[in-house]
Amino acid sequence: MADEVLEALGLDRVVFVPAAVPPHKPAADLAPAADRYEMVRLAVAGHPGFAVSDVELSRPGPSYTVDTLATLAAAGDALFLVLGSETFLDLLAWREPRRVAALARLVVVPRAGSAFAPESAAAQKVLREAGVEGGFADATHGEVPPRRALIVRATSLPISGSDLRRRFREGRSVAYRMPPEAAAYARARGLYRAARG
Repeated sequence: MADEVLEALGLDRVVFVPAAVPPHKPAADLAPAADRYEMVRLAVAGHPGFAVSDVELSRPGPSYTVDTLATLAAAGDALFLVLGSETFLDLLAWREPRRVAALARLVVVPRAGSAFAPESAAAQKVLREAGVEGGFADATHGEVPPRRALIVRATSLPISGSDLRRRFREGRSVAYRMPPEAAAYARARGLYRAARG
């Protein structure tokens, strides 16, 4: 999916930013931040358009996207924030959603099997309250009009982090669900195993 977004929007690179302390996820469900960073690094290694940043691991406290975007924007690059459609619909629960939308162009990728409707009242409310003018534009084929939120209909698979963690706990295969190098790292480190008591 990231490769298709990179190509469709003509981006210089896609930067993956693992959260140190995700404010909306229970810490007990997650591997240590350094391990998650390493798995992402292994997963994107070798792709010339992909990079991983430790910006959130270097900062204390919860990992708020608005703070990360402000840090990245200081370099002067135009930023695009790629979100799954379900995450986009939760944007108003984030810290400073208007500032998030001001710091980066919102790029929404509808998830496989998702009934995301850009014209829906829920999607339009997010845009309105986040201060995005002009609605959505479909950028799947490289047309990127100014100011509007973008939709890229990229290939996505119905894979979730919670499913992957459950598969690790149950000792099941994650083949073809995540890069083999990242899976091998998680297994070698004993990440996501069921707690023994």
